[in-house]
Amino acid sequence: MNPIAIGTNNLSRTYRKARKRRWWWSKPKSSTEANEAQEFIALDQVSLEVPQGELFGLLGPNGAGKTTLIKILTTLLAPSAGTAQVDGLDVVKDAQKIRPLINMVSGGESSGYGILNVRENLWLFARIYGVPTALAKERIERMLGVVGMTEKGDSRISHLSTGQRQKMNFCRGFITDPKILFLDEPTLGLDVTSARGIRAFIKEWMKEKPDRTLLLTTHYMAEADELCDRLAIIDKGKVLACDSPANLKRQVQKYPLYELSLAPGANGWAEVESLPGVHQSTATTTPTTVELKVSLHDEPAIGAVVQSLVTSGGRILTMKKVEPTLEDVFIERVGHGLSDEATPASVAQE
Repeated sequence: MNPIAIGTNNLSRTYRKARKRRWWWSKPKSSTEANEAQEFIALDQVSLEVPQGELFGLLGPNGAGKTTLIKILTTLLAPSAGTAQVDGLDVVKDAQKIRPLINMVSGGESSGYGILNVRENLWLFARIYGVPTALAKERIERMLGVVGMTEKGDSRISHLSTGQRQKMNFCRGFITDPKILFLDEPTLGLDVTSARGIRAFIKEWMKEKPDRTLLLTTHYMAEADELCDRLAIIDKGKVLACDSPANLKRQVQKYPLYELSLAPGANGWAEVESLPGVHQSTATTTPTTVELKVSLHDEPAIGAVVQSLVTSGGRILTMKKVEPTLEDVFIERVGHGLSDEATPASVAQE
C-alpha cells in the first residue's frame, strides 16, 4: 500500500463570529447574548486518509467546509482541534517544511501583480519556489499552451478577464511541479472548452509521475465523477461518505434498473413483474411506444425479461441500463440535492 500523503484525524475548525456592535444605551436581549460569542463549526471531526498517487475529491455545496479543509492542509489556517499531516508532516508544527512540497490553486482567485504581464507573474512565482529560470520558462510556455493563453503571455494581469486570470492561476499551480497539489474549484467560471481541456491535463499530469497526489474540491458532480479515484461527500463540515464514485453510486441502487422502449401494441409487458428475479416493473403507454421500467433482484434476470417479451410478440426498440448518479448519492446521504447551486456551462453542456 502506498504511504499516506494526506491524513486528518478528528480535524475540526470553529469560527467565532463577532458580536454586533451596540450603542452604549442599548441592552443585550439576554445574559447569554451578552456573555457568549457566536460560533460557527466549519469542520466537524473530519478523518480522512489519501494515499500517495491518488486523485482524491471533496464533493459538496458551497459552505460545506471544503475550502476550510484545504486551507488547513496548506498551512494557511490552524485547526481548532484534531490533527492533520501532509507527506507525514504536521501542518502546525512542520508548516515551513510542508510549503516547498505543495501548491494550491483557488477558483475565482485574482492573484498577481497588475503591472506585470502573465509570463512575468508566473516567472516571479516560480523563482520564489526556487525553480531555475530556464526550467521555469519551459514550464510556463507549456502551461500557457495547455490553457490556450500563449498569445496572452505578454498581457498585463490588469487587462485580463476573470476567466483568463483563473487560467493563469491554474498555470501557477503546476510550474513548481509540486509533490502534492490542492485544487480548490479549479474550473470555476471557465467556459466549456477550457474546463474540458483542464480536466484532460489534470489526468495526464497525474499519469506522468505515479507518486504525485492531488486533492480536488468541487461541487460539480460531473467533474468529481470524471476525475476522482475516490471522493468524500461533505456537508455542514461533516464527511458523510467516502469511496470511489462507482462504489458510492452502487450503494444507493439496491436493484439494477433497466428501461425498455417497445413498439406500440406490444404484448407480454404486463406479465414481466411475475417473472423470476424481477423486483418491480412499471409501464407507460404512448401513441408511439410502450415505455417499460424493470428493476431486478438479480441482473441476469434481464435475459428472461427480453425472452418473455419477444416470445409474446413484442418488439424491443431500445434497451438501456439506468445508472445512478453522484447527485443520487448526495441526495441519499444529505437529504437534498444541489438544485440551489448554479451549474456551470462547463459541466452542464458536456
